[in-house]
Amino acid sequence: MGKLTAFAAVAVLAVAGCGSDDSSSDGGSDSGSESSNALDCTAAEGDGPAVGVAYDVGGQGDKSFNDAAAAGVAQAVDELGATCTEAEAQDGEPESAREDRLRQLADAGNSPILAVGFLYSEAVNAVAPDYPEINFAVVDGFDPDDEPNDNVAYLGFAEEQGSFLVGAAAALKTEADHIGFVGGVNTDLIKKFEAGYVAGATEVNPDITVDVTYIEESNTTGFNDPAGGQAAATGMYDQGADIIYHASGGSGAGVFEAAVQAGEGMWAIGVDSDQYQTASPDEQEHILTSMLKRVDVAAFDAIEAVSNDEPLVSYQVYDLAADGVGYSTSGGYVDDISGDLDDYAQQIVDGEIEVPTAP
Repeated sequence: MGKLTAFAAVAVLAVAGCGSDDSSSDGGSDSGSESSNALDCTAAEGDGPAVGVAYDVGGQGDKSFNDAAAAGVAQAVDELGATCTEAEAQDGEPESAREDRLRQLADAGNSPILAVGFLYSEAVNAVAPDYPEINFAVVDGFDPDDEPNDNVAYLGFAEEQGSFLVGAAAALKTEADHIGFVGGVNTDLIKKFEAGYVAGATEVNPDITVDVTYIEESNTTGFNDPAGGQAAATGMYDQGADIIYHASGGSGAGVFEAAVQAGEGMWAIGVDSDQYQTASPDEQEHILTSMLKRVDVAAFDAIEAVSNDEPLVSYQVYDLAADGVGYSTSGGYVDDISGDLDDYAQQIVDGEIEVPTAP
C-alpha cells in the first residue's frame, strides 16, 4: 500500500429565469466546453417539461458540479423543449432556506425539480410528500428515513471508479512518485473520491506517496473557497508532490492557480466536468486530466423520464458501465497512457478490479 500523509444563506431565495455531448469510450472522453452549452432559462420557450433547478452553493458558473447539472438541463431545453427556473443556495444558509427554495419551485408548477447536491436530501424529504404529483431528483442524494418517497429519485455516481482512473493516470505520469489529493469537505461522499484515487495510484505503484488534505472538516464553505484550495495545494507542491487531484467544487480554482505558480512540471487534475475546457490558457498547461462525473447525463435522464411519463424513482447509480464517470483527454497530456487507463476501466466494468468506496 502507498504511504498516506494526512495534512490534516441567507434565507432569501434567489430565483432566476423562467418560461423559459461528450463522446466517450472505455472511460475516456473528449469533453466539450460547458460554456458552449451554457443554460439560459430566459431563452427557453418550448412546450416540454418545466424543470426547476435548485443549485448548490456557487450556482451556474462554478466550472464544476453545478455547471455539469446545468449542461444536462440545457440538453433538455434543446432536445425536449424544456423550460426552466433556476435557484441558488447561499453560503451558511439554514435548512429552512433549502426547503423554501424547493417549495417555491414546486408552487410554480415545475416538475421535475432537480436538487443539485446531497445537502438537499433532508429538504427534499420534507417537501416531496406535500407535492405528490411533482417529481424530484437529488444529485448525490439519499433518503434520510425508512419511509421512501414515491416521487423522488436519488442520482448517485461511482465517483470512486472515475477517481481510480485519474489516480492511475497520476501514478503513471508523476516524476516524483509523490502526488496529492485536496478534498473540499471531509464527508463520506468526498472520501469516495479519495479512496478511488489512492486505489488507482497504488495499483500502478504500491510505493507511491499520496498526501491527503481537506479544506474544511464539516463546513460546506470548503466547496467555495479558492484561497483555501490554493493554500492546500501549495503546501503539497512545496513538500514534493507534482500532481494534485481536487474534489472541492469551486475551491478547485485555487488548486489550478497553485499549479500555475508551482511552475513547469506541476500538474493538477480537475473534477466533475472537463475543467481544461473552462480554464485559462495558463491553467490549461497544468491540467493533466479531469475525472468526469456525468451529472449532465443523470440530469438529462431524470428530465427525459418525466417527459416520457416514466419518472425515475429511488436510487439510480451512474458508474463506468453506464457512462456515469470517466476521464477527460483534453490537452492530449494522457494520450500516451490512455490504453492503460482504458484497460483499467474495462477491468472495473468486468468486476476484475473492485474499487473501494472509503479510505
